Amino acid sequence: MAPTPPSAPRSPIHAIATPRPTLMFALASDNPAEVRRVLESGEAGPNDAVGPQSALAFALGATQLTHRMEMVKLLLAYGADPSALAEHAKARPGSRNSRASLDSVLKDESNPISKVLEDMDPAMRYWLARAEAPQTRRASALIHRSFFRPLARVRYDLIGQDRVLEQLFRVLSMPSMAPIVVLLCGASGHGKSLLARKFGSLLDVPTHTVNMTTLRSTHDIWRSYSMSPYEAPSSCTLADFLLEHEGKRCVVVLDEIEKTEDEKMLSSLLMPWELGRCSFEAGRRHVDVSQVIWLGTSNIGHDLVFEHQRERQDPEAPLSRDEYVDLMGLLRPRVSERLGPSLLSRVTTVLPFVPFTKEEKMAIAAEALNSLAVNLPRTMPPATVDMIVRKSIEAYVPAEGARSLYRAVSTQLLDTV
Repeated sequence: MAPTPPSAPRSPIHAIATPRPTLMFALASDNPAEVRRVLESGEAGPNDAVGPQSALAFALGATQLTHRMEMVKLLLAYGADPSALAEHAKARPGSRNSRASLDSVLKDESNPISKVLEDMDPAMRYWLARAEAPQTRRASALIHRSFFRPLARVRYDLIGQDRVLEQLFRVLSMPSMAPIVVLLCGASGHGKSLLARKFGSLLDVPTHTVNMTTLRSTHDIWRSYSMSPYEAPSSCTLADFLLEHEGKRCVVVLDEIEKTEDEKMLSSLLMPWELGRCSFEAGRRHVDVSQVIWLGTSNIGHDLVFEHQRERQDPEAPLSRDEYVDLMGLLRPRVSERLGPSLLSRVTTVLPFVPFTKEEKMAIAAEALNSLAVNLPRTMPPATVDMIVRKSIEAYVPAEGARSLYRAVSTQLLDTV
């Protein structure tokens, strides 16, 4: 009789499985990627308690962490509620108000987080204020139950353009049989390319970016390779990309769409934008592109946008929805003149990107400073941060947008250090 093979050794009775990293561990380890993984997996919620306080309060108070701002933005992007910063966030008996604003926390000297909030730079203050703004919650509710829900997180990558996002979410929440075609228009440096780049990654769908300045013939668009520095190198053409993802959600970015050598080259987009199908060569079968989201970026109308701002009663105030809708109505004919009414009639919406308010400029400058100063040997005091931010916005160039602020912050930081 053959001998019985030895059985595998048993684990000791006292052995304990290694626990998965918690949200507190991820935050304390100063690892934004781990924070994102924990939140994305559902292992923890953005409003979970971390010790005796909320995760958001813990992250804000951990001023020694290098990636504190990035982790705070992640918590907000996944739904952290700033009202939890107040120990008295819940309404007192008989009170109808169940939310505590950031201002109320700042005034409450007994709250340990109040000193942290008082010393916050303009970027951190901007993100927290934006998260608790009523228009933020209204805009998110528009796409809450749709496939596009993850796009709500883009507001924590994109400073300003609240009205752009609100209108975009309105369009995406509307039931429609037609393909989705969105043109993002306005001056350079105001977030058009950032929104287009983030669109596919937030939805976790493939993206193909066409540099429209390289087109030389009508069929070049289908033979174009993806040319975004933010995407992995690819040897597939747009035609290959659409065939590979036929009938599936994906994103095609048409960067600088008005800078083609001849607007007639855009005529090959008429059928896919209207009928959701296209043929790359005569006599070939039609390809289903009905689920493609087409995003065009363009500088068309940037002068119109600045003129509209100058004529407003208070140019520095955020745009109301009525003002933004009025600007959309003024911009569409301008785009029609440039690209042609036939093409524009197939476009779902044209979204103008508007100039930044003073608070938004300060937030951009502070975030740029936070990024550039990450490798400095010591933390700058709040007064120095405030000085650099305020001097930087004096060098703001509207036509260059955020890029002029990045340059000014770099110069100010060099002079200060």
